[in-house]
This record gives sequence, structure tokens and C-alpha cells, in this order.
Amino acid sequence: EQVRKEVNGKPGPPAEPHPAWSPHPVQGWTPNFIPLVCEQGLKAKLYDELAPVAGKDALETARKLAVAEGIFCGISGGATVFAALEACKKAPAGSNILALVPDTAERYLSTPLFSNIEAEMNEEELEVFNSTPLGQ
Repeated sequence: EQVRKEVNGKPGPPAEPHPAWSPHPVQGWTPNFIPLVCEQGLKAKLYDELAPVAGKDALETARKLAVAEGIFCGISGGATVFAALEACKKAPAGSNILALVPDTAERYLSTPLFSNIEAEMNEEELEVFNSTPLGQ
């Protein structure tokens, strides 16, 4: 359980880092505390399953979303979709799975998420660009 400061007689922000904290590459997820709403949901067991996602899988899924779907999201968005895709594998036929990705990746351009993308266009990218009105 997270040690919290009291604010107006109610549990407020964390008073110190969560004891189970460890570094991870998933920017956008709280680095060293559990938000109160999440802590309350965990205590009340308002979830069906906790689905830990490895940093590697989050990064890979975010990159795939950008390339294959045109969804430019951050690492936490990749982790969210990865967990949803894993849930789909176990869900009964006809189930609906929602993965909310309220993010944009523009703030992650200098992070490991895009470390494999060169600053200059390669030949294939130049060919695509030159086929557009702007590239003419």
C-alpha cells in the first residue's frame, strides 16, 4: 500500500516512492507511485486481470501501430494495445475489447521508441515522398 499525504482530511498524493518501484521504459506510466484511483481499484478488485507488459513488447507494439495503423502513440499506448491484443487471444468469440490510447508520440521522438529511425529519409521513404504533390 502506498504511503500518502493527507489533504483536507483525505488521502492525497504519495508521501514517498512506492516500495515496489523499479525503473522501466514505459514513459507515461507513473514512475514511482500508484495513483490513488488505481490503488482504490486494486483494493476493491475492480479488475478482471492484471496484465504486466514488458518494455520490449510495449516499444515494439507502439512502432507497429505507427507503421501498420498510422497510430502515432507513445510507449504506454503500445503497452495498452499489447495487453488488449493478449486479452483478445483469450476472449470468447464475439467479445468486444477496448484499448484507449489517449496519447501522441511527438514527445517521444528522442527516446528509445524511435531510436531505430534515421533523421534523414532512406531511399524507400524518398520514393514515397517524391510521389506526393509536395515532393514534386
